[in-house]
Amino acid sequence: MRKICIAAALLCTSTMHAQTPVDSVKTAINNLFKAMITSNAQLLKDCFADSGYLQTIVTDKNGNTLVKNESIAEFAAHVGAMPKGLADERITYDIVKTDDALAIAWTPYKFYRDGKFSHCGVNSFQLVRLNGVWKIQYLIDTRRKQPCE
Repeated sequence: MRKICIAAALLCTSTMHAQTPVDSVKTAINNLFKAMITSNAQLLKDCFADSGYLQTIVTDKNGNTLVKNESIAEFAAHVGAMPKGLADERITYDIVKTDDALAIAWTPYKFYRDGKFSHCGVNSFQLVRLNGVWKIQYLIDTRRKQPCE
């Protein structure tokens, strides 16, 4: 009887720590920001699907809205060349939804460069679960100096 109670307790404990699909998506996204703050280019590249896209919405000097494409490989190289702790993007999870192998996440953020506020905006993620692992397929963000709330 004692062995059954111990086995049941272990099963309940392991079940309580199992990640939900939403938790797994958050882990995949959190790895991107971990890669940035630790200047880990390989971890950053591993966060994206092989066919992933990275874009940002910017405003030019004339006030025109533009969508800028960024190479994931170039972004990873840039992050890898930075000192650790330089790029600190702090996000909150506003929305995370999953359906089978598709997920979306909407994450407002504030970006700090070397401990000082730089800019803020929102990240919009599209993720796909490939071979049981969530990968970022598409990431687009906004960037502005203010207002951030």
